[in-house]
Amino acid sequence: MPKENDIEKKIGIKFKNKKLLQTAFVHKSYINEHKENELDHNERLEFLGDAVLELVSTEYLYMNHPEQTEGEMTNFRSALVRGKTLASVGRKMGLGEYLFLSHGEENSGGRNKNYILANTLESLIGAIYLDQGFDVVKKFIQKNILVNLDEIMENNLHIDPKSRFQEVAQEKTEITPKYEVITQTGPDHEKKFECGVFLGEEMVATGTGTSKRKAEEDAAKKALIKKGWHK
Repeated sequence: MPKENDIEKKIGIKFKNKKLLQTAFVHKSYINEHKENELDHNERLEFLGDAVLELVSTEYLYMNHPEQTEGEMTNFRSALVRGKTLASVGRKMGLGEYLFLSHGEENSGGRNKNYILANTLESLIGAIYLDQGFDVVKKFIQKNILVNLDEIMENNLHIDPKSRFQEVAQEKTEITPKYEVITQTGPDHEKKFECGVFLGEEMVATGTGTSKRKAEEDAAKKALIKKGWHK
């Protein structure tokens, strides 16, 4: 891997098994296009990294915030490990430049896509855990991800926009919001959804995303702003 030394310097970790580090940056699309290559893609590492990240985040919240209820810790953890947060961290770390992508994914801006950056960061966490153990990966997560907790708390970023919109809508109108998919476009590996959020017959706002859930969250966020309920 030509730039493995750059990655190690950037994250401050020297890998024993260089293949693990390399695998963390191999997107599945690259393997599909280079079937003769003996590289593995990073989905299994992503699966492991996701679990490690959740455990470290849970332990941190439990040990450092005894005043929080189970529900509050769950919300804060969700905000810490959600794709948007991880993508932002991955972007700041410049992980996109080290990715192995297919030509199609490269040309469509894959190095800067939120879900690819988030998945790559989780894969890197999985690789660090396997190569260095729990204590080292814990420090990496604390340094790069858990530092965002103060900002999340201060700006109430842990509150899911769908939950917030439903809570305020029921309080102010006694109507429970409903969501409908308006359009669904793109190939299976790159779907784009547009969803509308309704209060009764009124479509308050629409949102877009790479999944139905993300489109609904985007619609709820815009509805809160449109109604002036975001403050």
